Amino acid sequence: MTGLYIVNFDTRQLPQQTIDYLVIGSGIAGLYTAYLLARAGRKVVVTTKKMVENTSTERAQGGIAAAIGANDSPLLHLQDTLRAGAGLCDPESVRILVTEGPERVRDLVEMGTRFARTKNGFALVREGAHRKRRILYAGGDATGAEIQRILCHQVATQKIPVLENHFVVDLLVHQNKCYGALVLDETTGCLAVFRSRAVVLATGGAGQLFGQTTNPPVATGDGIAFAYRAGAEVCDLEFIQFHPTVLALPGAPTFLISEAVRGEGGILRNRAGEAFMSRYHPDAELAPRDVVTRAILAEMKATGATNVFLDVTHMTGAELQRRFPTIAQTCADQGLDIARDWIPVAPAAHYLMGGVRTNVYGETAVEGLYACGEVACVGVHGANRLASNSLLDGLVFGGRIAERLLARTEKADAGPEFRCSTLRDAAGTDYAGLRVALQKRMDAHLGPIREPAGLEEALRFFEDHEYLQQCTATDTGAMEVHNLFLVGSLVTEAALARRESRGGHYRTDYPAPRESWRRRLIYQRVPGDERDSG
Repeated sequence: MTGLYIVNFDTRQLPQQTIDYLVIGSGIAGLYTAYLLARAGRKVVVTTKKMVENTSTERAQGGIAAAIGANDSPLLHLQDTLRAGAGLCDPESVRILVTEGPERVRDLVEMGTRFARTKNGFALVREGAHRKRRILYAGGDATGAEIQRILCHQVATQKIPVLENHFVVDLLVHQNKCYGALVLDETTGCLAVFRSRAVVLATGGAGQLFGQTTNPPVATGDGIAFAYRAGAEVCDLEFIQFHPTVLALPGAPTFLISEAVRGEGGILRNRAGEAFMSRYHPDAELAPRDVVTRAILAEMKATGATNVFLDVTHMTGAELQRRFPTIAQTCADQGLDIARDWIPVAPAAHYLMGGVRTNVYGETAVEGLYACGEVACVGVHGANRLASNSLLDGLVFGGRIAERLLARTEKADAGPEFRCSTLRDAAGTDYAGLRVALQKRMDAHLGPIREPAGLEEALRFFEDHEYLQQCTATDTGAMEVHNLFLVGSLVTEAALARRESRGGHYRTDYPAPRESWRRRLIYQRVPGDERDSG
């Protein structure tokens, strides 16, 4: 049984700080929410587990989707999103995303975000499963870095404290109400209590469940884990998106090759040089990501190869330097001239469609706890996220959280004291080894193609390590492993339960979608004996 906490503590013995709102995470969702709250005069603190720029937002290459083109509309964007989501999107959430999205993007523009332009307006490009050119981009292939830059500037202008190297250990919840969080300052090694009227989770995803991932090292599923421990609902965790095209060179970093490359005419070729995608989907290279990923894996298996190739040699060196400068330079550092050399690519874990379940205002099942961005699941992505909808998701629903919080008029309640003293010492536990063992199981059994025997083996692995839930985590490395094991077990349980294939979840024993499974799997912690915890 999962407990409330992963460390022993007593808030009566810890320094405490009271603020209006605590925002956990420094990507687009967290910084934009914090900015809106501070602009309205509220006292906001942002915590981030490493440096402020260590986010998935900063790594985002392709762009942000918004129906602002002359021949586009929110209705078309909605239809594309629903189609990519394979029948599991929440239509109302998608409607909000595509109708409110353009205004939120304009807000970024007004802040000073330098999206690429032509003489006729924004330079819009197309990506997989989009029928229209509706992707705004910046810096060629550095959209996320540009958005991160401008939001950091705005947060600094608003004088919002951003506490780097602050690891949120657990939420402080009593009788299903969140009163703040227990936070570890990694610089001093000391715990502190942040009490707030509301907590906003914007902690990103859980790509570090896998050995090969496009996510930064900080993406260890912390927000999902401590929200689940606190009583929040989580859902859709079986749906993990693997990006089809990640640089696959021995010794090279795991580096994403943006879908925008295929949007500009890049061709996928197998080891024999054949362009194969038209055999798998009428949209060929611009098919939904789950389709492209499985097609690549099928070609790799058929040819006995460890990768396929992405061919962009139809573009000149100058064109590639202008449009994809980061990709071109990264490949050049590995000895590839992509104007003449094909890029070896293979799939890697990229995005979690599921997360902490929220309504369209970011509210969770725990009063005072909100979530937005990749950590949250409002239903806009369904079983398979449409390319470049993730940055928009963080903007739109982060903005809605800010509006909801600013409309609240009830007085703040400091809440009770909290403590835990039941966890036993875990001295001698090889947490680094456990992390590697977990990633090996996830790579082997929870990848893009899943087999029942592998899922059962993965579940037994997690069951064998349930003892960790009774152990105290002594440092952030151990805390991350606690969180990874919890989230990994939930992903595995959900994948075993869903007896069909849909979107990012594909099972060899149930290779087709089933109408009876057009529903969402929701998990919530079963309360235990918590007399020592509140």
